[in-house]
Amino acid sequence: MKQIKLTNTNPERLDVAVSRDLELSRTKIQRAIKNEQIFVDDSKAIAHQLVSDKNKVFYDPKITEVVKKSKSKPAPLDIIYEDKNVIVINKPAGVIVHDTETNTEPTLVDALIKHEKKIAKVGDRAERAGLVHRLDKAASGIMIIAKNQKAFEFLKDKFQSRTVEKHYTVLVQGHMPDAHGTIDFTIERSKTTGRMAAKPTSQGGKPAITHYDVVEKFPHHTLLDIKIETGRTHQIRAHMFALEHPVVGDTLYRQKGVKPRDIGRIFLHARALTIELPNGETKTFEAPLPNELKQVLEEIPKL
Repeated sequence: MKQIKLTNTNPERLDVAVSRDLELSRTKIQRAIKNEQIFVDDSKAIAHQLVSDKNKVFYDPKITEVVKKSKSKPAPLDIIYEDKNVIVINKPAGVIVHDTETNTEPTLVDALIKHEKKIAKVGDRAERAGLVHRLDKAASGIMIIAKNQKAFEFLKDKFQSRTVEKHYTVLVQGHMPDAHGTIDFTIERSKTTGRMAAKPTSQGGKPAITHYDVVEKFPHHTLLDIKIETGRTHQIRAHMFALEHPVVGDTLYRQKGVKPRDIGRIFLHARALTIELPNGETKTFEAPLPNELKQVLEEIPKL
């Protein structure tokens, strides 16, 4: 059995807390509880019992295993840099980073393992082999991957200590209130919509910090350079939505009654990443704006 460190300070249902922290469906967690694969404080668990970070929760690692499904071959990697410890790639939009319970598409992890088989044994969980951070399926840009366990621990520490500088090119609806700004709304998963909800810091949730600079204004849109200090799930998308300036193309975080511009993806591109590598060098990696996003900028009206 493995112990999971719960992140909620206030009591909530066991199945909700474990589902969030293991990033598995509540149905799967409830099934695991019924099959006695989850215990609380060395006692048999009940799905609706209340738990917090003060409880010791143990689970059978088998519940995190993803059933292998028939897939097509993964696309070749767009490699920007590679040494004996890391691979830096430019992820295209439309590629899911790692497997989920229902995914049947080839993933970035599949492509990484095809490129170098030993990556399959790197990391904390098999389906996330080599991964120290993620990008949404509908987003594109720079990602760094560990090729061995020592590099994985090194990079993981860099991300957790917030010493990695990450910049994104993002097009949003409307005009931002200022040319430069910082959003520090906390983020937590909504119990009603399943989306990440950004709220003022007094309302709980995990800390999240997003800095933005206006690059160019259009009649109905604004192009931003965004730097994030934290890496919460859907952080940029949730923060922009909270300010009522959703990311162009975002069908999940959108205003009611407003049909998002159909660009086949979201206009969110991880353009640059600066990080210290396991070999001691500090490097900045950049990925050019994809052609489909350049085309969007060419097509929208100018001021």
